[in-house]
Amino acid sequence: MSQITIKNAVKRYGNNTVISGLNLNIRDGELFTLLGPSGCGKTTLLRMIAGFNSIEGGDFCFNEERINDKDPSKRNIGMVFQNYAIFPHLTVRENVAFGLKNRRLDKATIKAETDKFLKMMQIDQYADRLPENLSGGQQQRVALARALVIKPDVLLMDEPLSNLDAKLRMEMRQAIREIQKEVGITTVYVTHDQEEAMSISDTIAVMKDGEIQHLGSPREIYQRPANIFVATFIGRTNILSAQMKGGKLCFDCGYEEGRQNWQSISDQPVQVSARPEEFVIGKEGQPGIPGTVVDSIYLGLNTHYIVDIGLEQKVELIQESSIEDDIVPGSRIALTVKTEKVNIFDQQGNVNLLRG
Repeated sequence: MSQITIKNAVKRYGNNTVISGLNLNIRDGELFTLLGPSGCGKTTLLRMIAGFNSIEGGDFCFNEERINDKDPSKRNIGMVFQNYAIFPHLTVRENVAFGLKNRRLDKATIKAETDKFLKMMQIDQYADRLPENLSGGQQQRVALARALVIKPDVLLMDEPLSNLDAKLRMEMRQAIREIQKEVGITTVYVTHDQEEAMSISDTIAVMKDGEIQHLGSPREIYQRPANIFVATFIGRTNILSAQMKGGKLCFDCGYEEGRQNWQSISDQPVQVSARPEEFVIGKEGQPGIPGTVVDSIYLGLNTHYIVDIGLEQKVELIQESSIEDDIVPGSRIALTVKTEKVNIFDQQGNVNLLRG
């Protein structure tokens, strides 16, 4: 297994620099996810680790070994692609055994290792089938088995679930998480799906324009995002303008809230991120942000509300559903925020003032 260290990575396409001075340390055995919108540089960085893209600057190391100039076939990596990339003319067993045969292992070892990973991926009953006779999820399991059977130092996965339907994606997420923990291999996973990243990752790097915006655990990134880009990219949130005065949040409507740990924040205009579940609904006339319910969507356990708070701004709320719900479109309400959960950013949205 390997720890991956990246120092001052640079990637250029002609005169266009897409990654500039990126630094990253991926711990041995962790499932590390590069997350971001299309074009943010996550797949480019993955392909630099794999050796499929040139490196214009910086150092890439597996443990203490610099791999910049090492041929991809010599890096001992396993790769799982978005389109599976399994051989259509080979059976499941032959696909999984392919890398072992290339390494010229003896037949007994090839059979034993192939059988082991066929069983681990729960595809042993399909061993003699061609890929065309498999579902998408089964094909992805074949691709994963083929990548792992060679016992790579690093497993790289590029949007591996994007071609699967929603139910299969959820099943494969769990399978990938369980298998990765079982084999203990350092894994770098690329996706643009926030829920996917949150559900499987030990650590997430949220990227934008070739730069890492926030590096942390799923919980840290969701609860204390580094900036407004991260707050709005991970899950849903509402952004409200306010003033910080004397350790209190002051909204234009006159509603104020304060906490002891806000005393250190200097007086300034701020932006407040309040996720849909971080509002509390009160009756009209109570302290809070006044608003009018314009829509409600019942989803069983929870009900989603859209509330007009004036100044051409609407916010989204999620509340636990009740048997007798008297909050209907047209209802006048007052909203307060759960002060222990909201995030406060500077006026530009670049710094979370609660992150110390």
